Amino acid sequence: MSNLLQNTSLLNWDVLEGRNTSSAPSWELEPVPIIVNPWDVLLCVTGTLMSCENAVVIALIAYTPSLRAPMFVLIGSLAFADLLAGLGLILNFMVTYIIDSGFVTLLSAGLLITAFSASVLSILAITVDRYLSLYTALTYHTERTVTFTYITLILMWVISTALGSLPVLGWNCLEDESTCSICPPVNKNNAAALAVSFLLIFALILQLYLQICKIAFRHAQQIAVQRQFMTTSHSSSTTKGVSTLTTILGTFAFCWIPLAMYSLVADTRTPVIYTYATALPAICHSIINPMIYAFRNPEILRSLRIACCWCMPYRFTMRPRTPSDV
Repeated sequence: MSNLLQNTSLLNWDVLEGRNTSSAPSWELEPVPIIVNPWDVLLCVTGTLMSCENAVVIALIAYTPSLRAPMFVLIGSLAFADLLAGLGLILNFMVTYIIDSGFVTLLSAGLLITAFSASVLSILAITVDRYLSLYTALTYHTERTVTFTYITLILMWVISTALGSLPVLGWNCLEDESTCSICPPVNKNNAAALAVSFLLIFALILQLYLQICKIAFRHAQQIAVQRQFMTTSHSSSTTKGVSTLTTILGTFAFCWIPLAMYSLVADTRTPVIYTYATALPAICHSIINPMIYAFRNPEILRSLRIACCWCMPYRFTMRPRTPSDV
């Protein structure tokens, strides 16, 4: 009897143990929680801030009649590109954690490439406009400058859109992950081409700003020769202009060159933390752009004060086209 009870108890224990170790039905399984990467949250928040800030710049330029000079059109193009970049970061966050679609992923990557390419090209266009405003000061106020500005904008956005369409057209690594760059689904060849293009554009911007400095110093020397001395105001304005150019170039190089160089030497085998560390400064450059190119301008700053504070009547007098501020 004792042996029977023992066998019976062992049988019951085996049955209970089998019930405990057996797999539970699918409807009783708890959903697996989604782990959100804090870096992705930071990029999404940065994109939201970027979109709001540049939307303010676009609204000021669009609704202020006096802001119609080529310089302001180029600043508006830069703000629109940075606005698209912010929306692209928000869409990228949704694709990563909400939408599971390869085509939408390619669209998100294409939007980011288009936006950041247009942002860099807009900075190049602003630099060219500043150079022409000094080099051809006598003919800068003609309608030819306006035509040249709009042709430049159309060409710039066509190039940016063509670069952004490459992932959708097949330049991606969805089928072969070994060809991915540090920013999937962009492949290595596409990332390397973008990095080299950026370095060439930065070299061109650097050369143009060096020429701007030479022209500014030459004008200051001519004024000094005519007046037989260099006044304090001209000396301080020249020094301020050089410091401004140094700030613009230094910020641009600090934010973008690390990502460009890292894209050339790294791949998917490198730690992803390095990708976030190099991409975040480049993304934050779109937040700095309105502070450098828009809110430092007296006309835009005056429009912002009127729109926010209503401290004076909302009347803007039409002013003639003026060359870009150095």
